[in-house]
Amino acid sequence: MHNFYGKLLVFTAPSGAGKTTLVKHLLNKNPDKLTFSVSATTRAKRDNEIEGVDYYFLTPEEFKDCIENGKFVEWEEVYENQYYGTLKEEIDRLWSLSKHIIFDIDVQGAMNLKKAYGDRCLTVFVMPPSLETLEKRLTQRKSESEESLSQRIKKASEEIHFAKHCDLQLLNENLVSARGEAEKICQDFLS
Repeated sequence: MHNFYGKLLVFTAPSGAGKTTLVKHLLNKNPDKLTFSVSATTRAKRDNEIEGVDYYFLTPEEFKDCIENGKFVEWEEVYENQYYGTLKEEIDRLWSLSKHIIFDIDVQGAMNLKKAYGDRCLTVFVMPPSLETLEKRLTQRKSESEESLSQRIKKASEEIHFAKHCDLQLLNENLVSARGEAEKICQDFLS
């Protein structure tokens, strides 16, 4: 059996900066090399989401059990009683398929993965052109209540300060050039 040295490519950003779009693009470009790490969460499932594909949806009790049993490589309570985390067995499962893993997670999670995996992990901060642009993108989504929207915008302005702690920053002003840059980052890191 060959020893596969799996790597973690972590995209992080404030909500609305476009990290999900970039991650999906890289997955489509590199299906043989890359696979997506599915996070666990306690937030409510949206209509278009699929269990085990978009997230593993857990109750707060189930999530807390996993924390107590050390099953997460990283986790966070993002909003009150709304948890997100990466299960260790998810990483092991994907590496056993000889795939590198790509993540779309918040900054705290990215920092924790970097701490846990060191050089096997590359953190990329997707920078929105401005907070105004971010606010516009989030408002256009129409998936948020007024309160949840203002929570996300406040959090975004705090998260931008974390950019300097990431390995790389990628400005997402123009999607076409951001995609190209993401492809290059991916290629350089995995080769």
